[in-house]
Amino acid sequence: MVQGTGSDVGKSLIVAGLARAFAQDGLAVRPFKPQNMSNNAAVTADGREIGRAQALQARAAFVVPESDMNPVLLKPQTDVGAQVVVHGRVTGNATARDYHDLKPRLLAPVLESFQRLRNIADLVLVEGAGSPAEVNLRAGDIANMGFAEAAGVPVILVADVSRGGALAAIVGTWVLLNDRERARLAGYVINRFRGDPRLFDAAIDIIGGHTGLPCLGVVPDFPAAAKLPAEDAVALEHGADPMANGRIHIVVPRLSRIANFDDLDPLRAEPDVAVTVVAPGNPLPLDADLILLPGSKATLADLACLRQQGWDVDIAAAARQGVRVLGVCAGYQMLGRRISDPNGLEGQPGAAAGLGLLDVTTIIGGDKTLAPVSGSDRLFDMVVQGYEMHVGETSGGDCARPLLDLADRSEGARSSDGRVLGTNVHGLFAADGFRRAFLESLRPGRRTAIDYEAGVEAALNGLADHLRRHLDLPHLLALAQDRSAGQGS
Repeated sequence: MVQGTGSDVGKSLIVAGLARAFAQDGLAVRPFKPQNMSNNAAVTADGREIGRAQALQARAAFVVPESDMNPVLLKPQTDVGAQVVVHGRVTGNATARDYHDLKPRLLAPVLESFQRLRNIADLVLVEGAGSPAEVNLRAGDIANMGFAEAAGVPVILVADVSRGGALAAIVGTWVLLNDRERARLAGYVINRFRGDPRLFDAAIDIIGGHTGLPCLGVVPDFPAAAKLPAEDAVALEHGADPMANGRIHIVVPRLSRIANFDDLDPLRAEPDVAVTVVAPGNPLPLDADLILLPGSKATLADLACLRQQGWDVDIAAAARQGVRVLGVCAGYQMLGRRISDPNGLEGQPGAAAGLGLLDVTTIIGGDKTLAPVSGSDRLFDMVVQGYEMHVGETSGGDCARPLLDLADRSEGARSSDGRVLGTNVHGLFAADGFRRAFLESLRPGRRTAIDYEAGVEAALNGLADHLRRHLDLPHLLALAQDRSAGQGS
């Protein structure tokens, strides 16, 4: 099990890299994360949802994503509450306090999923969540040491040295764990190191003196990780491009509950495209070639936030000037005339006028649509594929001009002048042909283009090679085999 001294220290990528490396060595590998909190989710082939990171880790292991890889997914909708997804299906909403009381009842389904993966795998790589040092939340824990103890798995601790304070993070984690939990720690990994790793030798001695833990490796920074889909929205804070510098400029308002923002990854990977994610408190840039309204886990709340920022005025002005506007999922709904959530599925019940740029209305309700889809687009007749993940129905006059033709129906909408587009389908820009044609329509004569999926594969292979150089993989495998004796693979 890979646990971290905090969030965003690189746990997900370490697991992905190890999954690719061990799978390349011929092992049947499965990723597993007992509890995840993210609004960046993926749809499995059987119409369930899991965290995006586990889908990437499954890809790294050369297997198809399945709901057992992430049995509990929390999707934040407010500052104090989240949607609870168990085995890929929504079970309801819970406040943080309610969920704390619910956790003990979720251990059984978590262990069921873990055992099913154990039964078909040579190696299960488990990712923790946050930090095991959050001992104030230890009661009923299923995400870190609570799971590790229940499943009987060894733990390695990952610290991000680039943030500073790695020594204190490791030693502090050790101090806050109890004796049983400390006994589960097989060692630690220093991640994202820059410079001469020999300079960390003294730190290793200091950490060993306080904890007795061995250093299992010092992993240098791996810049190509930027080509891999990120799970946490914190990645958007590091990735905003403040100036287009002559490139195709795509502007994205940073909604408070932004969801499935990996829609942006293929666009950001293009060398002649600048994606600016605009934080609250800032106007939308005037030089945009495209304004992209992303998905959201709380559509009405984020629509209100958008108006509070004055972005509705910016979008309307840009549209009048002929700037292309694209809405995806919740962003599509916001572009319409009205959104209603009569049963409060995404927050408080209510309704609000949309931005009025598309002649459509949305009623949020009914069962959640979770499905992989494929087809072609109406603009360029290119093959597209992606997935739907939304609640409710969108209808209206502009749906008579759909954006997509899927296998069983038309989907999406276009304004009469063709400048405003909307769709519920995520992942469209991962299709190279569609992405190239779309970008060409924004800036005729562009010359650069990439093979996005090949870039992801190259990054995963590079990450595996990177970890082979800086971690002792046979030793890590031996740790798992030794600690799992008598407990299954």
